Amino acid sequence: MTLNPRTPVIIGVSQLNQKTNDLHEALGPIELLSQAVRAAAIDTQGAVDPLSKIDALRVVPFLSARFRNPALAIANYLGITARQYDVGPMGGNTPQMMVNAACREIASGEIDLVVIAGGESMRTRRKARKQGIETSDLGWVTEPDDTPAPDHVGAEFKMSHPYEIGLGIYMPVQLYPMFEQSLRVAAGETIEEHQIKISELWEGFAAIAATNPNAAIRRAPTAEEIRTAGPSNRMIGFPYPKMMNSNMDVDQAAATILCSAEMAHSLGVPADRWVFPWVGTDAHDTPFISNRRDFAESDAIRTAGRRALELAGLTIDEVSHFDLYSCFPSAVQLGMKALGIGAGRQLTVTGGLPFAGGPFNSYVMHAINEMVGVMRSASDGKPGLVWGNGGCVTKHSFGIYSSNPSPSGGYQYDNPQAPIDAMPTRNLAENFEGAATVETYTVMHDRDGNPELFIAACRTPNDDRAWGISRAADLAQHAVTHDLMGHACQLAADGTINIG
Repeated sequence: MTLNPRTPVIIGVSQLNQKTNDLHEALGPIELLSQAVRAAAIDTQGAVDPLSKIDALRVVPFLSARFRNPALAIANYLGITARQYDVGPMGGNTPQMMVNAACREIASGEIDLVVIAGGESMRTRRKARKQGIETSDLGWVTEPDDTPAPDHVGAEFKMSHPYEIGLGIYMPVQLYPMFEQSLRVAAGETIEEHQIKISELWEGFAAIAATNPNAAIRRAPTAEEIRTAGPSNRMIGFPYPKMMNSNMDVDQAAATILCSAEMAHSLGVPADRWVFPWVGTDAHDTPFISNRRDFAESDAIRTAGRRALELAGLTIDEVSHFDLYSCFPSAVQLGMKALGIGAGRQLTVTGGLPFAGGPFNSYVMHAINEMVGVMRSASDGKPGLVWGNGGCVTKHSFGIYSSNPSPSGGYQYDNPQAPIDAMPTRNLAENFEGAATVETYTVMHDRDGNPELFIAACRTPNDDRAWGISRAADLAQHAVTHDLMGHACQLAADGTINIG
């Protein structure tokens, strides 16, 4: 098969993990991302510097410093230029979404070479704040006040309903535990049985991170350590102790260089550096968590993930490598369930967000780049799948990669949003007052590990969804030792919940 010159290929990748404890040696996000971009260029092993040929420099948004146009700041720091300086929307799916967009533009001839970078210096920022030091005192790169606005790849959309925000129910750390409880009931498991199950799942992720030189945490805790709450592993949102939560306290960066096959040839990049994105899909569940049909299912993961497999001409059993988004155990289980991945498969190439590191929006940049390394070293040419998830099981982006060109002869993409939007949703009953049933719940804990806030999603007699909260210490404590799923409750118009 003759390779189409417009075929998109990944030619260079990098991952950086800054661990210095000297605040004045630590790099800020622009410096760290710039190093990642330069390292990705070196990784191509080409005869020509790919940074001299950039059409678009694109940045996954970061939170450890404020920049109007971070892509332009990186270009200025490195002394390079691009035709486009772009930023993506907030969301853990953004790196894969940006790869999908770049592949489509390369295939159509709109651009020839794209650099995508993401990262955070959040570990350093937090350490500095604890010591009363502002990042402005650390000498981090800044940008002029008159910096022009960037272009945008992908659109932001609101992922929390005003009523949810009013009740204070919108944070992933609150909501993913509620997905977990629904998954547990759907599996017919007790709290104890399920806790063992998910700790064993996480033990497998930790073991992969222990072998990953780019991981933030390379000590492989046991399942018992992971599920046992204590001073160093405090309970955060029941049933998740700290080690079941994404580890955002990292300084990490990654960069990926994509171009056309024609450009890769002209740069002199050796063919063994090429990795082929075969397929990409993007879709989303209901923007507001209140309208989800079921907390134990994701219509968008199932539809977009299976569409990616269909476009690639693959069954799930023909995919040899995975990186499923792993901010919390419930995300992985929802992905497995939606894609039909059986038990016993290795579900990550990095070790996941709790152990490899979860630099906010850019973890999937590391997943893609680690998958590129796997594809380069695999002798069988079998494909790998990366899934990125943004919000609270809200936005989803899939990519399928291989060391061989796609059998279809080119890159394929789809956004199967229409059939997802046609699926049933659930009505939100704002300010509902009366009898209801606990659908799922969590208990948020204070920094000393004490239960302090009970949050429940409830079903009304009309099968709508209502929300209930309580700061009653006895209810919060009771809910972590007794299974309240399916229990009758009373809701007040202000959202206060009582359980008899």
